Order: sequence, then structure tokens, then C-alpha cells
Amino acid sequence: MRLNLICTTLFIVFSNFLFGQNNFSEDPLDAVFETKDSKIFWEAFDKMDQSKQNPFVEYMQKGSPGVKGFTENRIINADSLFAVVKKRKADYERSRNVLDGISSKEKRVRAIYSALKYWYPNAKFPPIYFVYGRFNSGGTSAPDGIIIGTEMLQNLDGVSGLIAHELIHYQQKITGKDMLLKWCLLEGGADFVGELISGESINQPSYKYGQQNLDKLCLEFVTRLKNTDYQDWLYGTSKKDDRPNDLGYWIGYKITEAYFNKQKDKQKAIEEILNIKDPMQFLKQSGFLGSRTNLGEEMSK
Repeated sequence: MRLNLICTTLFIVFSNFLFGQNNFSEDPLDAVFETKDSKIFWEAFDKMDQSKQNPFVEYMQKGSPGVKGFTENRIINADSLFAVVKKRKADYERSRNVLDGISSKEKRVRAIYSALKYWYPNAKFPPIYFVYGRFNSGGTSAPDGIIIGTEMLQNLDGVSGLIAHELIHYQQKITGKDMLLKWCLLEGGADFVGELISGESINQPSYKYGQQNLDKLCLEFVTRLKNTDYQDWLYGTSKKDDRPNDLGYWIGYKITEAYFNKQKDKQKAIEEILNIKDPMQFLKQSGFLGSRTNLGEEMSK
């Protein structure tokens, strides 16, 4: 599975409570990969044909905080999981051995964590849980840590970039009025800083489309950026044209990149990107839309 398929199913719970967690380690070498849920899942999976009861009850009961965090809105309960696994046994089987090479990724993630520590000394580092769900989410950020939907993986390509993106969400404290611009800066900022520390680019279809339609999309975005309706920019499209999901990631990245490039003190720029207090002012200071649109008129409204 390509990473973009994971990212389009990714659901982030936005709240300063979540991203402002302070009970995680400040040492990047303390990065934790928790994979015990995979073993428990496959033990239950292999009991399905012989057991008269739902074997996934045990998976739910013994599960890590990652399983608990994946339950609401995703796994739901053991019966819901059992029903999907029975229906999609072959699809689950494809991921049975996907974590065999996880030790090499663990080393890579520790390097990514260390890179973030350089750029942002106040960084906190959550554990990473690999769990099994119902094919409805590639991953999420939860109060207990980063959770990856392992059944969505056919290999580990791109996992480091996805983890880097999620890691940035824990550092962000972006305030200001609820509007499309704010959430695009949250997602695009996570893509930008995540790429800076990992060297890996995610959400490639939306980025390619965005660059190919740059001027048209900038003109549209400036009329929408204060709205609380995110359709056609984040988490789904109206199918009015051929655009991919999540163009908001792309335009948030471009605004963040423009801001970063204008700053002399790059470390300070990262701190400011992670702690935006006024999204409209940040946009203006980036200079990204100013030469392409009537941004000044929009800001005066």
C-alpha cells in the first residue's frame, strides 16, 4: 500500500490537550516501538476457525494503550472487529509479517527524533503503537502516543515519514480563530517540519496536483481561508473536479515553507511555526499568497 492511501484515511483529533502532552520523554533516544498488540492479534486470528467464542475479546482486553486509543470510532468493539476480520481474512494476511523489519525503522525513527531535538529543544517524544483495526484508519495521534493501523501496511515504506508527521502534531500549539487556514497550517506545518527532520515527503498526489494548479488554487483558497467548511481542502472532496483529497496539507506546507525561507534564524522559525498564535498574521508574514491573490482585501474583511 502506498503511503498516500494511509494518509487519506488518517484522522487527527485536534486539541491543545492532546498536542500539549507533557508526560512524554524529552530524550529522543527513549523512542518506544510497542508491537505486542500484533502478536496478540495474530493469536486471536489463528483461533477464529476453532473457537466458538469471539477470540478478539482477549485482544481488546489485553491490548496496549494503543488499542484503547484506537477503539473509539475505529475498532468500536470486539464484535465489530471480528466481523471485519472474518470478511477480509485475506487482506489481513497480507500484513502478517509486515513488522519483521521494524528494528531498522526503530533506529531510523530515533534519528528523526534526534533531528527534531536539534531544531526544537523543547520537543517531547511519544511512544509509537502498532495495532490492528478494521481497515478504516492508517493511524492517529492519541493522548497515549502515536498509533499506526498495521493492517493498512503491506510494507514499511513511508512509515518513518508518517511517524515524523504525527510527531510534529504533539509539538504544535496553534491558536487563533477556527478556520480553514488554521487547520491547513496545522497539517501543512506537520508535513513541512516532518519532512525537514525525516527527509521523507508524504501526501505526494496532493502536492503534485497543487503545483500543477498553483495559481487557480491560490485564488480559490484566499476566498475560503476564513471559512469553517473544509470540504475540497481537508478530509474529503465534493467531486466538483479532479482534485485529490487533502490539498490543505499542500497549501499549508507552501505557506510554512515560504515563512521558513524568509527567516534568518531557522531554529527560531521552527519554534514560531510550531506555536502560531495568529494564523492570518503568519500567512501575511510568509508572503506566499500576497503576490498571487487579493489577499490584502480578504484580510481587511
